[in-house]
Amino acid sequence: MTGTDALHATLKKLRLSGILETLDLRSRQAGDENLSHSEFLFRLLCDEVERRDGRQLEQRLRRANFESHRTLEDFDWRFNPKLPKEKLLELGTCSFVAKKEVVLLCGPSGTGKSHLAQALGHRACRIGHSVLYTSAHSFFTSLRAARADNSYDRLLLRFGSVDLLILDDLGLRPLAPDEAMDLYELIRLRYERGAMLCTSNRAASEWGALFGDALLASAAMDRLLHHAHVVVMDGPSFRTQRAPKRKNATDPTLHPQEATP
Repeated sequence: MTGTDALHATLKKLRLSGILETLDLRSRQAGDENLSHSEFLFRLLCDEVERRDGRQLEQRLRRANFESHRTLEDFDWRFNPKLPKEKLLELGTCSFVAKKEVVLLCGPSGTGKSHLAQALGHRACRIGHSVLYTSAHSFFTSLRAARADNSYDRLLLRFGSVDLLILDDLGLRPLAPDEAMDLYELIRLRYERGAMLCTSNRAASEWGALFGDALLASAAMDRLLHHAHVVVMDGPSFRTQRAPKRKNATDPTLHPQEATP
């Protein structure tokens, strides 16, 4: 076995085989720049750290189960100057995740709640937090199915164990009794143990009515709002503003016989 073969075998045994991807490049660089042994080793190990960080980020993003790739950088802040940009960018530091707090994004449809929820989740993944995104409909449906195959406790633990749980579109309709209990159990399980981010078309003051039971609503909302950042997102719908306008009869590009009299 040659020295190179032995090196490759040793790197694989140490689970450092990723270094092989840049070993030749760094070796030439060391010769060209007359690098010291320690500087050469440092650059190789930095390459490996960067590779591992990249793979871990990919895994966190995949496990987060986002509907689409959304970031704060690609959000169009210009379409709605009413949005509390400074507050939302502050949430982008994800200190609320480390503090195990709650973020409630409330406002009409089309104001960017789902985009920003996933963007904040993406930022949390980049920082190193575990994240899980789900729509409220999928959350309740999956727990209902879990009751049928006796996997309820295991699934609820999955929703409860990540650093940040994102529950999108909560409150589109009143909750059924089993759904109200599921939501209460989730809030109770995550209270001061993990961060939550919820979006809703309803104001936070309306959420209690969703439970259909005053005692259950009081217990749930007391925990949910205790460490909550309530962000009201008002203004026009992004979808409406960006919808293409239909051509009318006076449009000069229409064929003459297509124009209405």
